[in-house]
Amino acid sequence: MKWMEHIELINAIISGILIGFGWLLDSKGNESVAIPLFLLAFVIGGYAKAKEGIEETIAEKNLNVELLMIFAAVGSAIIGYWTEGAILIFIFALSGALETYTMNKSHREISALMSLQPEEALLIKNGTEKRVHVTFLTVGDTILVKPGERIPTDGIILTGKTNIDQSAITGESMPVEREKNDEVFAGTVNGNGSIIVSVTKKSTETMFHKILDLVQSAQSEKSPSQQFIEKFEGTYVKAVLALVAVMMVLPHFMLGWSWNETIYRALVLMVVASPCALVASIMPATLAAISNGARNGLLFKGGIHLEQLSKTNVVVFDKTGTLTRGEPAVTDIIISNSIDTATFYEAVLSIENQSNHPLAKAIVAKIQEEFPKKLANMTSVDEKSGFGVRAMLDHCEWKIGKADFVGRQEALNFENGVSEKLAGEGKTIVYVVREDQIVGLLALKDVVRKEAKAAIKTLKENGIKTVMLTGDSKSTAEAIAKELQVDLFLGECLPEDKVNEIKGLKEKYGTVTMIGDGINDAPALATSDVGIAMGEGTDVALETADIILMKNELSKLTKAVKLSKKMNRIVKQNIIFSMSVIALLICSNFFQVLDLPLGVIGHEGSTILVILNGLRLLRGIE
Repeated sequence: MKWMEHIELINAIISGILIGFGWLLDSKGNESVAIPLFLLAFVIGGYAKAKEGIEETIAEKNLNVELLMIFAAVGSAIIGYWTEGAILIFIFALSGALETYTMNKSHREISALMSLQPEEALLIKNGTEKRVHVTFLTVGDTILVKPGERIPTDGIILTGKTNIDQSAITGESMPVEREKNDEVFAGTVNGNGSIIVSVTKKSTETMFHKILDLVQSAQSEKSPSQQFIEKFEGTYVKAVLALVAVMMVLPHFMLGWSWNETIYRALVLMVVASPCALVASIMPATLAAISNGARNGLLFKGGIHLEQLSKTNVVVFDKTGTLTRGEPAVTDIIISNSIDTATFYEAVLSIENQSNHPLAKAIVAKIQEEFPKKLANMTSVDEKSGFGVRAMLDHCEWKIGKADFVGRQEALNFENGVSEKLAGEGKTIVYVVREDQIVGLLALKDVVRKEAKAAIKTLKENGIKTVMLTGDSKSTAEAIAKELQVDLFLGECLPEDKVNEIKGLKEKYGTVTMIGDGINDAPALATSDVGIAMGEGTDVALETADIILMKNELSKLTKAVKLSKKMNRIVKQNIIFSMSVIALLICSNFFQVLDLPLGVIGHEGSTILVILNGLRLLRGIE
């Protein structure tokens, strides 16, 4: 049942409600009714964390904070402080519930990645077509992929020509043309041509599965900070429990305390040494920072990612959809003097309006933006997949397409070779021909986001290196890198290439932050120390990332770094303060100058102070 996924959160909320009622009844003198409510709060709220603590202790043979919290809560109840004990249980129950919820959601989204690979393929065997499950395909089998279908497995084209949307794998912003002997990948979308493909990999060995494996592998690796926290946790718990055990016995024999005094002091120690203030040192500050970020278009998935972000030495950007908008736009229109401008636009609009190709859609959108009253005339077009279209308008033959379609030499000579300059800027060029004469061209480009330049400039001013990794061609990558002035760039990157580059940058420079938006970016996002996804990115990228720019605004990145540094300062202040208070309370208890009520006041008072200090992060990002 779906609600069972949220059972820990439901139990934590119920526990909090019971504590509230118990406190009200206890304050009115109804202790006999309040205690059963506190007991219920203990059981309902503490069951999951107690179970987790016991199982981890058995499996890892190491004590943990979960057990210490349970011991501290029980110790508080034993000496009559039910409310304090129940609150300790509630704090841990709530944080554990939120952690479990986040992990479950992440696992669901990674599983959803698998659905993008088709389950069936059209196998050609002995001249007949048969639809089979992809797991039955073997290397060397021949399959047919029809227009509009997702390619079910990695392979090589035997016959046919088409354009393929490879953005899921390589991140290329525009469909690429593929013909005989070209490689195709599982999960990519076939365009407007049927192709026959020879299978080169089993369904479990495709590039798509590599992406999934890389994400899962990187997510399972613990960060250095996490390893330190877990190590400190075990040491802290052992030290406290050892000290309590000593306090239960030694003062009676060494200092002449009575057994009542000895046990009382040991139980006070259990309460004042509980890590409640330490937990409050981090959690409220983290929640305040997350709330602050959310108001400013930043979604943080945890405090550890905020901590890591402030240590960033290198920021790696994906190009398509991150630094650029991820869709082609017309940047240049050059028309020959041999044709009337109105005639040119009318012909191009009428012909391109008949096509569903991304470039054609961009051209139509541009013309209708400049001339909103222009209407496309219906005409019959003959589309040559991978090259262009041909049509008859007013008894004239028109062709619109790439250089090889209209005549390469004529294309290169048009307007004194302007196409070479445009191509050097990373633009795709579409030529327009009327009656075998080139009368104009349109240049298209995946345009850079307006805020990208400012974001990169600010990062560099703060001593952070900027790197761009993209699946697009080297010439396109070079043009974008030059425009944005990034420190390093690499083109024609497959997902595993991005992962390897991230690992190399981590070894050379230290903490690396990666920003991307596509499925192909997910492994790199998971491998980096901090993964940041664009808000309009794919579900897998959003779930793999540690931080999400909800409004696709790169300008928020520098604000995220400032917030991260501020949170780290406050967390350090809180930890030092809470540890100092705990040490002071422990010493005061040992010297018998601290009674339980004062111990509770000191313990809870320090907790309130660190919470208030953490809540300073609710103020706007400066």
